[in-house]
Amino acid sequence: MTQRHLRRPDVEHMTGLSRSSLYAMMQKGQFPRPVRLGERAVAWPESAVRDWLASRPVANSNIG
Repeated sequence: MTQRHLRRPDVEHMTGLSRSSLYAMMQKGQFPRPVRLGERAVAWPESAVRDWLASRPVANSNIG
C-alpha cells in the first residue's frame, strides 16, 4: 500500500494548527517532521499526522 503525503496546508487543516505553531512544535520535538519530496518540497506522511492526532488528549464534552 502506498503512503500518502500531506502538504502543509492540508496538515494545517487536519490539525487546526497554524504554520508558525507547526514549526514551533517541530522545533520542540512535539510534532513530526516532514520528509523531503524534492529539492524544495516537503510533506508529512499522513500516518504520522494521524498518529500524532490520535495521541492528543480528547476534550471532555461533559464540562459545563
